[in-house]
Amino acid sequence: MIITSTFLYSWRWIRMTCQARQENTCTCRPCKPVTLKHILYDMAIWFARSRNIVFSLRHNLNLPGILIKRDYSPRPAFTNSQLSSKSSVFLDSFTSLRHESTAVEKQLDLVQQSDEENPDQELDFPGGKLGSTSKMKFIPESSPLRVPCYRVLDEDGRIIPDSDYIPVSEKLAVRMYEHMATLQVMDHIFYEAQRQGRISFFITTVGEEAINIASAAALSPEDVVLPQYREPGVLLWRGFTLQEFANQCFGNKADHGKGRQMPVHYGSNRHNHFTVSSPIATQLPQAAGVGYSLKMEKKNACAVTFIGDGGTSEGDFHAGLNFAAVMEAPVVFICRNNGWAISTHISEQFRSDGIVVKGRAYGIRSIRVDGNDALAVYSAVRSAREMAVKEQRPVLIEAMTYRVGHHSTSDDSTKYRAADEIQYWKMSRNPVNIFRKWVEDNGWWSEEDESKIRSNARKQILQAIQAAEKWDKQPLTELFSDVYDVKPKNLEEQELGLKELVEKQPQDYPPGFQI
Repeated sequence: MIITSTFLYSWRWIRMTCQARQENTCTCRPCKPVTLKHILYDMAIWFARSRNIVFSLRHNLNLPGILIKRDYSPRPAFTNSQLSSKSSVFLDSFTSLRHESTAVEKQLDLVQQSDEENPDQELDFPGGKLGSTSKMKFIPESSPLRVPCYRVLDEDGRIIPDSDYIPVSEKLAVRMYEHMATLQVMDHIFYEAQRQGRISFFITTVGEEAINIASAAALSPEDVVLPQYREPGVLLWRGFTLQEFANQCFGNKADHGKGRQMPVHYGSNRHNHFTVSSPIATQLPQAAGVGYSLKMEKKNACAVTFIGDGGTSEGDFHAGLNFAAVMEAPVVFICRNNGWAISTHISEQFRSDGIVVKGRAYGIRSIRVDGNDALAVYSAVRSAREMAVKEQRPVLIEAMTYRVGHHSTSDDSTKYRAADEIQYWKMSRNPVNIFRKWVEDNGWWSEEDESKIRSNARKQILQAIQAAEKWDKQPLTELFSDVYDVKPKNLEEQELGLKELVEKQPQDYPPGFQI
């Protein structure tokens, strides 16, 4: 099932980016009308060709071990400051043999070599050559030392001495803060709109604004984003308008999703942003497929996907990371470890040292970063993106943060968290305030600027909501379109039955509801 998902998203991405298809002139297989028969047929061909290629190489080149041979020599690793100067040493993964690109780095800190081991007496297995020991030893459940958290700014917005970070210009820093402030205002107003009964549901990003905006600022517009549901700041940064946000939440005729999704399930092909999907973690194996597609097309871009700490308990998290690692797909996995999966604390999610160590288990380079520090997030994501694109490899980022708001408008987090705890993070560890202090200390921001940006944002958002409310809803027929090339009989029967129900009980539907 996971293989099918990864294949479909590689196939789907080619279809989405085909220029000829956009001009309605393409006749290639991905651009033709989609049916289950076509998809299964193409998958069969894809797998058959892969097997035929391998058989031919093994037979004609006398390479019987083509799928078994492994090279376990360590691969080069560079610091942030070395990345730009070391670009010439990166190997072109498309010209190397498959078995040469599955190497894993030595992990000496997990299993320390001792005098009792016999490195000269190697044991050769299909899984690689290993040293031997006559002593029975188990790998400890975890390292005695936790992985440190990378940060640049302290709580007062001052640069920590000797910090290793990527400099941010005045123009970029101001734009980042403006978007963080706008995101705060947008969250507040839409949350209140839901409480007033004007929209049915909403999720805020309070406490996680730095992860949203700083990660978006570090990416290229060509990078493909597969979000969870707490990253609207990425779309905001890429140019998704406040009116488009309002249209989606109200599900009106101007909504790109045609009113089919619940609020906050944004998406935009124009901004290379997949539509939010409610099922947790399904976007991770899909991201592996998108990343592999970008690799096959030799695009100078990567896939970027987000997940919460609770999502790491899903099987798709592990499948997504493993697929990306084995296929060496350029994917940046960003996990927002905010401490709570709705009401489930991280202590009930896993016993490992957070999420960062899980990347190493799959042979993925990883880093833990202070998610409330915009400069640290920006530097980590930008460096990870460069590694993913230039080295054609996945990277995992664990961003440590705190979800100040409720999980959603359907949640009351005071039932499982102390009010003092929430207030502490809201005031003392607020990522927006921390970044504002740094921008102000540089002389790039003032109280006048603050008042202006928040006043303008509030005015624009209120206008967007008022306009969105006046738009008509999508007609009922849109509920049954855009799925099948030829609508099946059972779907036609469901559509007819729903129309009859609306006509019979019109009082149960909004005024002006179009059949």
